Amino acid sequence: MKSSAPSTELDLDKGICTSPKDVEALRRLSSKPSMSWESYLELLQSLPVSLERLRERRGPRGEPFAL
Repeated sequence: MKSSAPSTELDLDKGICTSPKDVEALRRLSSKPSMSWESYLELLQSLPVSLERLRERRGPRGEPFAL
């Protein structure tokens, strides 16, 4: 499969065009504290999905794909 238009190479020496808003957003996001592993595990345990419920989910339907 081919794409209709050739892609252009990214010139890393020249850099990537950014606006002052882009820089501001990146600085704002980088200053946010990250979640600790303990908090992340607590969040995962609080989700309403259990392994049993995941196993009960129905899989794909229809004719199997064949080459």
